[in-house]
Amino acid sequence: MNVSIWIIPILIAFVLVYGTWKRVPTYESFVEGGKEGLSIAISIVPYLIGMMVAISVFRASGAMAFVSDLLKAPLDMIGVPTEIVPLALIRPISGTGALAMTTDIIRTYGPDSFLGRLASTMQGSTDTTLYILTVYFGAVGIKRMGNALKVGLLADLVGIIAAIIFVTIVFG
Repeated sequence: MNVSIWIIPILIAFVLVYGTWKRVPTYESFVEGGKEGLSIAISIVPYLIGMMVAISVFRASGAMAFVSDLLKAPLDMIGVPTEIVPLALIRPISGTGALAMTTDIIRTYGPDSFLGRLASTMQGSTDTTLYILTVYFGAVGIKRMGNALKVGLLADLVGIIAAIIFVTIVFG
């Protein structure tokens, strides 16, 4: 028997039975949660549009290519492939953009290549920090996000460095 097929329905049934047992109006609570979710989804649309425009400008202006070229010499000295720089730059900004870059790296170099493994590991060990701050913090009205930005970008940097180190050790 395939347990994974039944996990979600069992979890939902458990919540409904437990809520009913505790005399919580489960259907009304569900509808109220749906209303909240819809209003949050509508409120984040302007932030999503702003983030997509910013990403497009960053790429189309040549800023990404400029930063990649700027980092090429120092990265070559320490043995980090420069093909991974655009992914490292775009990952904190856009998950979809980073996934497209990872797919392109894997298509070009192969899934079992050093670059394919490094791109995959970087994809899993970093997050879309700027996207999260812009969309979610904006949606709930948080204005002061300086510390969260610093910590998030530091975590992304640590994730990138750890990915490079571990992929080099394991597959280098």
